Amino acid sequence: MASASVRRACPLLGTYVDISAAGSDSRDLVSAVDAALAAVEKIHRLMSFHDPESDVSRLNREAALGSVAVDPWTWRVLDAAVDLHRRSNGAFDITVAPVLQDLGLLPSGEGRGEPARAPPDTIELMSDRRVRFRHPGTRIDLGGIAKGFAVDRAVETLRMGNATSGLVNAGGDLAAFGPNAQTIHLRDPRDPTRSIGAVDIRDEALASTGGHFDPFASTEIAPSAVIDPQARAPARTIGATVRAPTCLLADALTKVVMIEGEAAAALLDQFAAAALMVRADGEIVVTPSWQAIRAN
Repeated sequence: MASASVRRACPLLGTYVDISAAGSDSRDLVSAVDAALAAVEKIHRLMSFHDPESDVSRLNREAALGSVAVDPWTWRVLDAAVDLHRRSNGAFDITVAPVLQDLGLLPSGEGRGEPARAPPDTIELMSDRRVRFRHPGTRIDLGGIAKGFAVDRAVETLRMGNATSGLVNAGGDLAAFGPNAQTIHLRDPRDPTRSIGAVDIRDEALASTGGHFDPFASTEIAPSAVIDPQARAPARTIGATVRAPTCLLADALTKVVMIEGEAAAALLDQFAAAALMVRADGEIVVTPSWQAIRAN
């Protein structure tokens, strides 16, 4: 039976990463939590759009000129992103970075791509973890998937460090493991000061997305930063929460749900995932496989 617990938080990935873990040995737990935060920091460093030395920045500068070697973790995220792009018929699209720059959601500058959307097969994953862009205007942003991958790696690290249960929360992208379910309260995307309900998760992940809210700047909710790559405009769905076996999937699939709404149900089923969404008309909808939701 677990007799010790450790909890730490650190600013990473553009948010606060909160890690809690329980186990039988407090020294093991401290080491495991430290290692989990180090894994998240590595992903932050590799996949940042803002850091000129990140794998993402190097790809955006060089991959249209020739193949670029990337870290194994970056390769795994790119491989997952390309697969999700194909399965979602383009709704999940990491090459939307130039549109985000046009809308002021990512910084412009030397790394700015062409406003035109890159072809669907523009990212070529080659042998030896090398990547090439087939289209010169291609720029990528992994902000819609890297945070979920980081949560998964943190959970994996905690398990390897003998933690018997834990919760990793990166600004609402989270995963729990252990024998007991953890209750997560879902924030109402129409009013972030209120809860829309609660869900119990165990050995699974949860991710939410919606409009931006800064209580120090305004009482208004800003439009979502999730961009429909076809319309080149913010998604119309107000907010979405996805539960899935991994946080990478939950994180990425929230973007598809925001864009496609209820039409994303078939794709969710492919990944044993489910969603709760708030439609543009304010109606709350859940996909058929959503379970254990408790309304307040």
